[in-house]
Amino acid sequence: MTIDLRSDTVTKPTEGMLEAMLSAAVGDDVYKEDPSVNALEARLAEMFGKDEALFFPTGSMANQAALKLHTNPGEQVICDKYAHIYNYEGGGASFNSGISCKLIDGHRGMFTAAQAEASINPPDFYHSPLTSLIAIENTTNKGGGACWDFEELKLIRAVADQHHLGYHLDGARLWNALVLKGESPKQYGALFDTISVCLSKGLGCPIGSVLIGDKALMQKAIRVRKILGGGMRQVGYLAAAGLYALDHHVERLKDDHAKAADIGKVLAQLAFVKKVEPIETNIIIFELEDAIDETVFLNTLSAKDIHIIGMGSNKLRIVTHLDYSDDMHTSLLKTLKEI
Repeated sequence: MTIDLRSDTVTKPTEGMLEAMLSAAVGDDVYKEDPSVNALEARLAEMFGKDEALFFPTGSMANQAALKLHTNPGEQVICDKYAHIYNYEGGGASFNSGISCKLIDGHRGMFTAAQAEASINPPDFYHSPLTSLIAIENTTNKGGGACWDFEELKLIRAVADQHHLGYHLDGARLWNALVLKGESPKQYGALFDTISVCLSKGLGCPIGSVLIGDKALMQKAIRVRKILGGGMRQVGYLAAAGLYALDHHVERLKDDHAKAADIGKVLAQLAFVKKVEPIETNIIIFELEDAIDETVFLNTLSAKDIHIIGMGSNKLRIVTHLDYSDDMHTSLLKTLKEI
């Protein structure tokens, strides 16, 4: 039995999702004639209380499009030092938009409104980049699935308004935060100018993210997507997976959270584990004792057909997901206790 906990992106479509995909009504989405894509975009725009939504093949492309919509070359986006747009999108901010990142030394990928305000460059000081955007990530990937305090997000919105800055949410795992905290999409839609949400992580789709925003910003989104190479044809087969996931795979994220908490409790009791980061959602980040070799530990698990991610410096990551069954969970906990 293979137990793959490297990421929640490793899932395969469920039988129900495959049936929905095979029976999807499709058309040419470049001409905006794919009914399944149109339905997905309309549903998510309405869900978040926004004007428009646009389907993208990847979350990175959706984020990169958002950066382009908010900025001009030579400007700057404020984000946390752990931010996905800075660490895991191939330098796209500079390559695609010609902008730089002002990094905040936050806590587990999150920062305060005061830190955001202190990071804004004076607009009349032409020696420094013009600050034009604040971007946050919820939940935080590198921060171990941490969820932002919504009240702090509102304070950051006030800072953005005061300084006439855009406000973007990388919501790749926003579904996890919504389920954990009982918050609503419309709360986030009222706060952010643009929001990207991923369908291929916790929701179990084979591909796809959606960028959601106000019409004034989104009117150029399809052009930016085209420039980035994201024009697609009969993509309704994939949009149908997203529609199915919204109906069937959101509330079940609670199961992933519960399993992650169980794993964290076991890890915290093991002598070779130095530290387990706080666990809120489906990501567990833990640190091995200095005497333990990270590679040896990963190989030990791999030999038992258990696969997780090494992050360097003796830190490792486990991510629970749709395809991580109860039997796998029992087996993993038993194995960890026996190592």
